[in-house]
Amino acid sequence: MNGKQSIPLSEIAKALFTINRHAKTAPEPKHLYFIKKEAINRLLKEKRAQKVGLHFSNHPKFSNQHSTLLVKVDDYFFHIPPTKDDFKRLEHLGELDSSYRNPQTKMSLSHAKKIVYNYINWHPAEKQHRGSHKRYTSSYFTPSSLGKMEWPPTKTHRNY
Repeated sequence: MNGKQSIPLSEIAKALFTINRHAKTAPEPKHLYFIKKEAINRLLKEKRAQKVGLHFSNHPKFSNQHSTLLVKVDDYFFHIPPTKDDFKRLEHLGELDSSYRNPQTKMSLSHAKKIVYNYINWHPAEKQHRGSHKRYTSSYFTPSSLGKMEWPPTKTHRNY
């Protein structure tokens, strides 16, 4: 039994729920949605999750209606982008049932990410050291050079 299988499905489902809930309000949700999709795809390959059907999205892209794939992981349901094959094989369930809610879960985002990172075997890139960050400079404020000039001047700025 490898490390992935040792993580209970209920823990993965709770972690995915937590990540999905945070992604909906995050200013930069791309990474959270990426790890959610990776984990769900891996669960589908391992037959630990089931494709239920297709739903119309509540958030049309460019004013065009599109569908999302509904996936069941343990007692939780999630939406991910469907493949072309999903449209051929799965039933379209129509509008989203807004009365249904996933079970409430209390898990920190950092713990949820650790579970999913471990499951998908993903390692975050090394963080840069504090000293290597660019210093913020405002385009509206130009610092004065008064008091910073060399005297007597060592460089002449005029070329005669």
